[in-house]
Order: sequence, then C-alpha cells, then structure tokens
Amino acid sequence: MITMYGIKNCDTIKKARKWLEAEGVDYQFHDYRKDGLDAVQLKSWVGELGWEVLLNKRGTTWRQLPDDIKDNIDEASAIEVMLENPAIIKRPLLDTGDVRKVGFKDAEYASLLGK
Repeated sequence: MITMYGIKNCDTIKKARKWLEAEGVDYQFHDYRKDGLDAVQLKSWVGELGWEVLLNKRGTTWRQLPDDIKDNIDEASAIEVMLENPAIIKRPLLDTGDVRKVGFKDAEYASLLGK
C-alpha cells in the first residue's frame, strides 16, 4: 500500500493528492498533525534519506526556531525538532513500500509509479 505523509492543508500535498487521484493510484494519507509521527519510522527515514533531505529550512517553522538550535543542528537535534514540529518535515513524503520519495513533481511520480 502506498502511503503519503504530510499535512493536509499544504499546497504541495494538495497537488500531489490530486495527481494521485487523477491517475487512479490507490493510497492512504497520513497527516502528521492528526495521526502523529512515530520516532522509529522517522529515524528509519533519516537513515535512508538523510536528515538534511527531510528537514525543511525554507519554511516558517524553521525560521521560528531559536537561533541556537538552527546554528547547531545535527542529526540527533534534527530528529528531535522534527518529532516536536512535524510541519518542518519536507512534504510530501511518498512511501511505496519499496521506495521513499520526498517532494512532488508529476514526472517523478509518473516514473516511480509506472504511469
């Protein structure tokens, strides 16, 4: 089963979900705010993708963090920040079961899902 992780009101999530539905892709949506975020799963993603890929330094959540946290960010502190503030995780994160993909580009989704 394909799972999309993110936050329901995110514009990129909306575009990605619309694309999946238009292509007839069966998936489930996991909202970090509503459904939570599992530390074990996050650490697995960090191990596979890298914390730098997952941590969104361009959004308001990052900008609102204290400077001492931003200036000294490393893998352990990034995981802690992502668990406390799931909105800081880049989205969407699409999990096909075999592959995890961060972000949305329709051509990449088409290639990944054979569409």
